[in-house]
Amino acid sequence: MKLNDPAVVAEVTAAFELYERALLDNDNETLLGLFLDSPLTVRYGAAEVQHGLTEIAAFRRVQAPFERSLSNLVITTYGEDFATASTLFRRPDLPGQVGRQMQTWIRTPDGWRVAAAHVSMMVEPA
Repeated sequence: MKLNDPAVVAEVTAAFELYERALLDNDNETLLGLFLDSPLTVRYGAAEVQHGLTEIAAFRRVQAPFERSLSNLVITTYGEDFATASTLFRRPDLPGQVGRQMQTWIRTPDGWRVAAAHVSMMVEPA
């Protein structure tokens, strides 16, 4: 298995960037299209849990737009069809906190999709 093939890293990076733009634009159609449409898809948020695209869609419907900045983005690819994206984020409306986001991406016939995601917050280290 080849780790971090540059072409695969570029594909996943593009998918991640599309996800991030859709998230900040509150573009739920694009955002939900980037999740794997499966009851096995899991998203653990900062204060909630969703199993399956139906629950993720219900969560997204009531979310308000927000701003954030990313740092320490690490995209790692394993072969041609599996990747992880890990990043830290900071939001101006949550001073003193740092967010952590991890996603599992898989290649499908329709392109790269998030099969699992985890978002959590913690107090910014001193």
